[in-house]
Amino acid sequence: MSTEPPPPPDDDPLRKRPYGNPPPPGGSPYDHPGGNPPPSGGSPYDHPGGSPYDAPGQGPPGHPGSPYGAYGGGPYGPAPDPLAGMPPLADSGRRVLARVIDLVLVGVVVWLLSYAFHTTEYDYDMGGGTVDYGRSVGQSVIAAVLYMAYDTVMISRTGQTLGKRWLHLRVADLGTGATPSVSANLVRAAVLWLPFAFCCACVWTAISGGYSFFDRPYKQGLHDKAAKTVVVSTR
Repeated sequence: MSTEPPPPPDDDPLRKRPYGNPPPPGGSPYDHPGGNPPPSGGSPYDHPGGSPYDAPGQGPPGHPGSPYGAYGGGPYGPAPDPLAGMPPLADSGRRVLARVIDLVLVGVVVWLLSYAFHTTEYDYDMGGGTVDYGRSVGQSVIAAVLYMAYDTVMISRTGQTLGKRWLHLRVADLGTGATPSVSANLVRAAVLWLPFAFCCACVWTAISGGYSFFDRPYKQGLHDKAAKTVVVSTR
């Protein structure tokens, strides 16, 4: 059974709309302006008054009269801006706050499970009367699994974790603008949470997420770059 979610619905608020004006339903790409067939002996590409590229909305990508604009979107010019048709990019400060909320929410569950399965480590100094707390491999595994599952499942369903939902943020696929696939979210979660769980803890979270403060033009964290996603504002 495939783990990929069903294709996003056509009314997905993040899905990009096609550039230019689509042809009318049932119409032929060779329809002549006005709905009439071209004159006898004429080419279906004939346009009244001269070249078909002279009319607004006509012409290949890269031509000034093209619906793609003078900069094009195909072999005639550079690709259009991937952010066109999407909500504005999220503020990096709100992203950090949403991440802190998620860290606390999942962290409580990690601590409870670690306590229940006795995966925490305590060192008692009988002479000094101190207790040192340490993380075991078992606790690291629990943390990695829970944080990755939380991010992957939540974002694959709605594009949002609880922290992102409360702060009106959403993760979007940079290419389509829609909710990212399960595989993309799994890559995103692995890059963010595996180093966090096994070696670098909050240092890596700060590096990966903090990268969005300096990245241009898409404000991507390192985990976003790996998954080709962006975080946008929903209001």
